[in-house]
Amino acid sequence: MLQSCSMKVINLWLKYFGMTMFLAMVMTTYGESQISYNEVDGRTNSANTAVPFLRIGPDARSGAMGNAGIALSPDANAVFWNLSKLPFANQDMGASITYTPWLRTMTNDVFLAYLSGYKKLDDLQAVGVSIRYFDMGDIQLTNFQGEDQGKTHPREFSIDGGYSRKLSDHWSTGVALRFIHSNLASGVKQGGTSTYKAGNAVAGDLSVYYVSHQLDASAHQHSWSFGATVTNLGTKIGYTGNKSDKYFIPTDLGAGGSYTYQFDKRNKLTGALDINKLLVPAPDTLDKDHDGTPDYLQKSVLSGVFSSFTDASGGFTGELHELMYSMGLEYWYDDLFSIRAGYYNEYKTMGDRKYFTTGIGLKYKMMALNFSYLIPSGSESQRNPLANTVRISIMVCK
Repeated sequence: MLQSCSMKVINLWLKYFGMTMFLAMVMTTYGESQISYNEVDGRTNSANTAVPFLRIGPDARSGAMGNAGIALSPDANAVFWNLSKLPFANQDMGASITYTPWLRTMTNDVFLAYLSGYKKLDDLQAVGVSIRYFDMGDIQLTNFQGEDQGKTHPREFSIDGGYSRKLSDHWSTGVALRFIHSNLASGVKQGGTSTYKAGNAVAGDLSVYYVSHQLDASAHQHSWSFGATVTNLGTKIGYTGNKSDKYFIPTDLGAGGSYTYQFDKRNKLTGALDINKLLVPAPDTLDKDHDGTPDYLQKSVLSGVFSSFTDASGGFTGELHELMYSMGLEYWYDDLFSIRAGYYNEYKTMGDRKYFTTGIGLKYKMMALNFSYLIPSGSESQRNPLANTVRISIMVCK
């Protein structure tokens, strides 16, 4: 225990929910609890992972379409959603920057920043890079007596780089590598003899993309596309020197489709649907060897991936409940102005995020500006930590 007792975060408990719960857990023995701050991304009762910021949709375009993005037409944010789309981009290169104030109904110092870009090497190949930075603000630490134990400033970031290539006029594939750094309670004492440290992990993405054909200026055309991704497949992450205290990162399986109909030279409408599933083992308290670490956390990464298809309570029905649905619409007028709307849904015991989204986009020559707004739904909508979330993206292409 820290000094005479376990430390906890007291003045931000309601403010940060699961994020401070995680920090409180970091400051207790791991035999009592596991690293989990899933409500950083608004989820409750879901599979526990470290670094959940990796699953936060970073850009305003998909953010306005219910977080659907796997099969949308490619732009600079494809580095996050589906890298394999980039060889089909209309522009030779592009870059995007997004700023997202996070959990704004509870705090004013948590935010996500995202910068991405790509370059087509030729008509067949493209490379992409991105940086994500998640800042959780200052958190005051006290012990159970209310004594000041200083402050901590949790923050995380990831750096990505990837390559994608056309396999034919319709198919492409991509691969990306990612470095992840998570500094949640570095320097805070553990048990009075050691300190917690920042955690690092390495992960990769695999993706494929299919497009029936690309639209031109002709009227009454239609096109459809499909994509599939496996993201954040990589090492576990730890915050102590104990090798058994390692935690899964949010490996994800995603599939998505989109359909675009061009009414005439100025008007077109796109509909998109994504389905995602976490590839991490379901949490439980079973500890057969009585070492203080739940057995599911001792699984290897690949074992956790495969067991994630069969370990849900409720059998096959439980596995279906683990699916997350994103759907959205996008209307463009003359490639100058767009209106977007969407809906996101999770089962009530597997995250329970339910919200509508909306947004607009403006494009002029080489620049585009996108804005999105989140409107929670369901019985708990008035207390949803993601209520009123906005994203603002600026994109440049050439």
